[in-house]
Amino acid sequence: MSSIDLSRFHRTFFEESFEGLDAMESALLKLDPASVDAETINTIFRAAHSIKGGAGTFGFSAVASFTHHVETLLDRVRSGQRQVSREDTDLLLRAVDVMRAMLKAASEGDALDVALIADVQRALERSLDVSAAATAPAAPEATVATTEKPIESGWAIRFVPKPELFASGNDPLRILRELTTLGPAEIDCDTASLPSLREAESDLCYLAWTIRLRGDATRSQVQELFSWVEDECRLEVEPLIAEAIAEVPPDVAADATADATATAAAVAAAIPAAPTPAPATRPALSVVEGGREPRDKAGEGGSIRVGTEKIDALINLVGELVITQAMLMQQAAQLDPVHNERLLQGLSQLDRNTRMLQEAVMSTRMLPMDFVFSRFPRVVRDLAGKLGKQVRLSTIGEHTELDKSVIERIADPLNHLVRNALDHGLESVEARVAAGKDPCGTIRLSASHQGGNILIEVADDGRGLDRERILAKARERGIAVTDGISDAEVWQLIFAPGFSTAATVTDVSGRGVGMDVVKKNIQALGGRVEIATRLGHGMTVSIRLPLTLAILDGMSVRVGSEIFIVPLGAVVESLQPRAEQVKSLAAQGHVIKVRNEYVPLAELATLFGIDGEAREAHDGILVLMEAEGRKIAARVDELVGQQQVVIKSLESNYRRVRGISGATILGDGRVALILDVAALVQLFSMQAQAA
Repeated sequence: MSSIDLSRFHRTFFEESFEGLDAMESALLKLDPASVDAETINTIFRAAHSIKGGAGTFGFSAVASFTHHVETLLDRVRSGQRQVSREDTDLLLRAVDVMRAMLKAASEGDALDVALIADVQRALERSLDVSAAATAPAAPEATVATTEKPIESGWAIRFVPKPELFASGNDPLRILRELTTLGPAEIDCDTASLPSLREAESDLCYLAWTIRLRGDATRSQVQELFSWVEDECRLEVEPLIAEAIAEVPPDVAADATADATATAAAVAAAIPAAPTPAPATRPALSVVEGGREPRDKAGEGGSIRVGTEKIDALINLVGELVITQAMLMQQAAQLDPVHNERLLQGLSQLDRNTRMLQEAVMSTRMLPMDFVFSRFPRVVRDLAGKLGKQVRLSTIGEHTELDKSVIERIADPLNHLVRNALDHGLESVEARVAAGKDPCGTIRLSASHQGGNILIEVADDGRGLDRERILAKARERGIAVTDGISDAEVWQLIFAPGFSTAATVTDVSGRGVGMDVVKKNIQALGGRVEIATRLGHGMTVSIRLPLTLAILDGMSVRVGSEIFIVPLGAVVESLQPRAEQVKSLAAQGHVIKVRNEYVPLAELATLFGIDGEAREAHDGILVLMEAEGRKIAARVDELVGQQQVVIKSLESNYRRVRGISGATILGDGRVALILDVAALVQLFSMQAQAA
């Protein structure tokens, strides 16, 4: 008899368990002890129950044992035996952290904090002992609910799965194994519907089971085990007559259970094994790093997990298709439209279909911002308690979608900004009351689409930035600043490495690290950071990012014989200057006066070593670009057009080039470089200041 190799399903189990823990944490943070919502408790219980069952099935007994205490506590709350308190919520959140650490250790081999696990488990056991003692006097009154009363004689269970049960990824043997955790069970396998070997189909279930469960399990506990397959089976649960059970010696019952399970396992060995079913919170479509995932229920609402490497390969192929299509369109522009009408119509249709395909494939990598926002209620709750502050967190635009590669890399910068807002931005309760403010501060996270970009804002109603204090700190650190610089430039000083206005250094902040990391990470994503603030009324940090790192809306410009792509989001305007607008700075550079503002003039031909005729500074066309609140005017020879380009990494295919963020292939097959506007602004602004 061959055994079922469950290790191939471990990745799926871990992914779904971590999703379940996220669901538990989110629901616990929403739990209001003064008004407990039954569905919220059920959500938390179901997630814990699924993790415990999966851990038991795959042999992670330590996780199953620990989670059993969590499940028991939740079951008492769910059944009304215990009133949930804030202390319970805190304890359950600690338990979620422990479960996450135990699962991570099991999946990645990380070291475990044994003392922490033991401490939280003892706290759970003490809580359960107190709960049991508190509810003991009320036990006689509980006999009114006859269907939920523990039946000492047990339950008679008839479990008849539908033939297509395996197609949904469910395993009846897992349920039977879990059932034995409720008490001694006698299990008979009914093979009456099993066809001949010639007629049998490997993906259908032909077995049924009759179970006699002894012990004090309630009907709801029994039914909960079958909740994953309630629509895919016929289930009968009736009280078992005590005398009938007494006739079966315990050792005989145990032998029967072992024999029945072995028989079922032998049949199941010939059937494709199925992994643990997903938690109820599973999204319609999930993308995980690698791994294999079976199909959900066939029909509407079905989903499939696909490794991101497969999606990346598909996106690359679509990108190549877009380039090829652009080449064809460029060649077709030279054809006679009268003699080649049908060909041109076909190419036009190809263009539309290619764009639709591109959008459809890109959408498979899109995830809602809630993927990031959902972690902050816990961060704010814990940090506010540590700092002794009252904080209200609000989120807007959780369903706004962003590319998976971007959303994963924005998590750390947002974490820095939220912690900074809570520690530096929001005042203490006493200070807020003295200032006539609500003692409870507000932090707002929002996300929205703006053209081809996403705008993410972290706002607070705290003390805001103090211009004079920042300037004084900058001078103290040797940063060259003048009193006349704009507010936008002053606010950008807080992103300088090591810059901090905190009076004291704590384990939360004050060392000057964090804000510079925020800026570097966002710039690496092709985004920019802006700050709006008002002293005494709060601050808003705005982050603008491209929706995806694979596609870019850009303006193509010609410098000499080379074509460059300027990200459209960084373009302010284009203009043809007059000679009197251009001023020379000590023969080290030029600036141009645009609407009473002097902007550094960037000579792209000189910077990138492009041959061309020497010309006056005002000759050509200027493209005004902005990043980090500062502007430069880049001189170009021609505005070629506006187009969407497929981004190729220059660093991975060649090497890093200053002022260049990537490359793309044009319709005629030539390579065009994509300008790194933030780097150019920094370079030419420093040259202008030095001059």
